[in-house]
Amino acid sequence: MGDRVRVLWLAKGLGRGGAEQLLVNCARHLDDERYEVEVAYVLPWKDALVPTLRALGIRVHCLGGGRTWPVRLRALLRGGDYGLIHTHMPIPAVAARILSRGVPIVHTEHNMWPRYRRPTRIANAWTYRRNSGVIAVSTAVAGSIDRARLRRGVTPTVIHHGPDLGDAFAGPGARERARHALDLDQEAFTVGSVANFTPKKDQLGLLAAHALLRARQPGAVLVLIGSGPLEATLRERARRPDLKGGVVFAGSRGDVPALLSAFDVFALSSRQEGLPVSLMEAMTVGLPSVVTAVGGMPEIVTDGIEGTVVPAGDPAAFAAALLDFATDPAQRRACGDAARKRSDEFDVAGAQRRIEDVYARVLEESR
Repeated sequence: MGDRVRVLWLAKGLGRGGAEQLLVNCARHLDDERYEVEVAYVLPWKDALVPTLRALGIRVHCLGGGRTWPVRLRALLRGGDYGLIHTHMPIPAVAARILSRGVPIVHTEHNMWPRYRRPTRIANAWTYRRNSGVIAVSTAVAGSIDRARLRRGVTPTVIHHGPDLGDAFAGPGARERARHALDLDQEAFTVGSVANFTPKKDQLGLLAAHALLRARQPGAVLVLIGSGPLEATLRERARRPDLKGGVVFAGSRGDVPALLSAFDVFALSSRQEGLPVSLMEAMTVGLPSVVTAVGGMPEIVTDGIEGTVVPAGDPAAFAAALLDFATDPAQRRACGDAARKRSDEFDVAGAQRRIEDVYARVLEESR
């Protein structure tokens, strides 16, 4: 065990977001005979997944936020004897590239480059050649990277990270139990969405689509699992007459896999994405989906096969797709079966092995 490489995973936060959940999933499948991983994060209030990581034996460092977190990061890097740094999200990555003092860096790109704010995009691009390896969560994300910013010889490796659900959704009565947990009518047509409440996820557009659906299907219910800065705005919209009583705010949950069976259809109305973990989880459970044609979502949802793909920012098209599923149980079953079959390709253990292959290559090249 003394020959293990110490690796620091660096993230912006450890809240219940898709990118953060990937760290937990990967930690469960880490080759701990080769790598000793620690995790550092910047934002102290985004700490929901810290206990889970510590329960897995991962040492976690909070950098404390504010303006002085780079100072604490520098101290951690100087005292940690790390052989490799694996960064997630551009701002912590920029700091690591500047402060790492020769330690090789692998960076995972979770988002499309044009979607970053201009200062972030500039700082990210300016330091990007410091990366010895680059991983992208989807082909679309990889294609958005400015190749001129890559170090010579570095090509992004696309890795579709899979979910790690275990058997949380399995067994007879899973749907009934999930609906009971959410206090849902056992017979209501129910659409579920799991995402942070931020502009890029466009839950306002989803609520608009749901209002159109309820005009044709008055008993339809939308369940929103998540939290975020737009929650008050979303709740206010949901109180209007066209949605009143038809939207359930379930909060940020740690038991999402057990709740997915409550839904008839999974929905993501995002205006930008990398490749959302929640979508892969829903497909693994066997849910058909309605998603927008952004990021990596069309890479795993083929329109008309595993679900329906619609343009972003088009509530009418979204509502029409939901109505099709509401009125056609056979289509729901067919798309759900196809989604479950497609999910056989989502292998979180295999994804972690591929990540470690990138580590091994970078470490060999840095010798």
